[in-house]
Amino acid sequence: MSWGYGGYPAQQGTAAWGTPSSGPPGVPPDLWEWFNAVDQDRSGHISSLELQRALLNGDWSPFNEETCRLMVGMFDRDRTNTIDIHEFVSLWNCIQQWKQCFERFDRNRSGSIDALEFHEALTTFGYRLSMNFSNLVVSKLNRNGGRIIHFDDFIKICVMLKSLSDQFRAKDTNQAGVVNLQYEEFLHMVVDCTFR
Repeated sequence: MSWGYGGYPAQQGTAAWGTPSSGPPGVPPDLWEWFNAVDQDRSGHISSLELQRALLNGDWSPFNEETCRLMVGMFDRDRTNTIDIHEFVSLWNCIQQWKQCFERFDRNRSGSIDALEFHEALTTFGYRLSMNFSNLVVSKLNRNGGRIIHFDDFIKICVMLKSLSDQFRAKDTNQAGVVNLQYEEFLHMVVDCTFR
């Protein structure tokens, strides 16, 4: 994964916290600079479209718009459909963890992983899912018939799995791995996860 800036350099000027390179307290200066480069409309928030313009897969293809929307939704605590600098820092840290895991299983450095590598990555995250599930995911997210997924698709499924797992865990009060849901409750979980 690479950060691209859509051809726009970070704007110079003074922000509420001082110079663009100093940033707010507790925010690393390099992340503050990246945030400003991505925040093209200078709103102090990053939308999923701005995020998409800034992210590239390892093969230089742009990130999927849906993945960016899900990432913003995952960290958008105040439900504005954007992320502020502190939410951006949390997102950045999570992206770095996903990237390390993805790169560990992308052994040939192609910028993509196959179903077996994806299954191994999920196991690393603590998911005990079948190989059939991994094959299904790769077949659904697969581009160009190659039976592989790119980094942005990997993030997309990780965000969805985390969201659904958190909701499932909240209903699984005995932590038995089994819940009794009404159909509409199930739909609420899926819609909440998909349309954040």
